[in-house]
Amino acid sequence: MPKVEIYTKMFCPYCVRAKRMLADKGVAFEEYDITMGGPQRAEMIQRANGRTTVPQIFIGETHVGGSDDLVALERRGKLDPMLAG
Repeated sequence: MPKVEIYTKMFCPYCVRAKRMLADKGVAFEEYDITMGGPQRAEMIQRANGRTTVPQIFIGETHVGGSDDLVALERRGKLDPMLAG
């Protein structure tokens, strides 16, 4: 299974939605809380091609995007194959 990373902020309902979806699938993920900014926020923006909203989700080296993008992958049946590697 590829490494799953998610950049989040406190009190973000979209972050909660994305994390819940991954958890419901039994997917372990590494979470980076960028509520206070810092170097991880800059890292996220660079990795996400300038996107500044949260969450930003990465599966392996693939930038998935945000919560809506994750849900769209699931609806199209493409999320499970990505998670399987």
